Amino acid sequence: MSDIKRVGVLGCGLMGSGIAQVAAAGGYDTLVRDVSREILDRARAGIDRSLATLVEKGKVPAPERDAALKRLTFTTTTADLRACDIVVEAVTEDLETKNALWRELDGLCPPATIFASNTSSLTIAAMAAATKRPDRFVGLHFFNPVPLMPLVEVVRTVTTSDETFARAFAFAKSLGKAPVAAKDNSGFIVNLLLVPYLLDAIRALEHGVASVPDIDKAMQLGCGYPMGPLTLLDFVGLDTTYKIAEIMFAEYRDAKYAPPPLLKRMVLAGMSGRKSGKGFYDYSVTPPAVSRLGL
Repeated sequence: MSDIKRVGVLGCGLMGSGIAQVAAAGGYDTLVRDVSREILDRARAGIDRSLATLVEKGKVPAPERDAALKRLTFTTTTADLRACDIVVEAVTEDLETKNALWRELDGLCPPATIFASNTSSLTIAAMAAATKRPDRFVGLHFFNPVPLMPLVEVVRTVTTSDETFARAFAFAKSLGKAPVAAKDNSGFIVNLLLVPYLLDAIRALEHGVASVPDIDKAMQLGCGYPMGPLTLLDFVGLDTTYKIAEIMFAEYRDAKYAPPPLLKRMVLAGMSGRKSGKGFYDYSVTPPAVSRLGL
């Protein structure tokens, strides 16, 4: 285990809940903060279900599941995070929202506390600059679903100290993850390469290259990917992808990151993928059917 003892998780949506779960399972006392008890109760129930599934599959012994659940504490009070050795933020992908929380925490947490963001597209420097501890600020980008995906991108800015980076890297490793070092550019490693691929799949559909299922099947069977790009977009969330693409396009001004018109129309129509019940596929039926997209 790293020298970190107590972990704070800011935000307990899908990613935050997963980060909290792996931190608690990794032996850390973990404090999770969100804005309402309803959200926290939903997160607690989700973590309980996730751990129960891992026990059923024989991947986690029941006593370890029980110990992990005992290490979890939930709060609606940001100030409760002040005793944490590291705070991992996983709130909505909006810089002002994140920075407002970082400014508040910066005045609450002791100097030794490491701040880490799970952002997938914003630069870490843009958040570190909002605090008085830019040397103790890193990116810890986990992947969904966090309990199952082994990769963590550990991102250092030009101001991150060697000690902070080493502690954050060791922390990610202690969770049973496979950390990689990444430079602080929008998208880091994975999204820098993945987002243009996903957007190109949408453009191929717009241009009539092939149907939704055939594009997915081609990339699965031709490249050995576990799922096709349009299925993956539904899984990630079309609204999430749209926001990430907009942030990356603003950063690089490169057309390959520009959201295609079809993606924008689908997001405006509330077609966000699996979480909304409809994206490139309609999940209201079993098996999912191809959605009508007006092409």
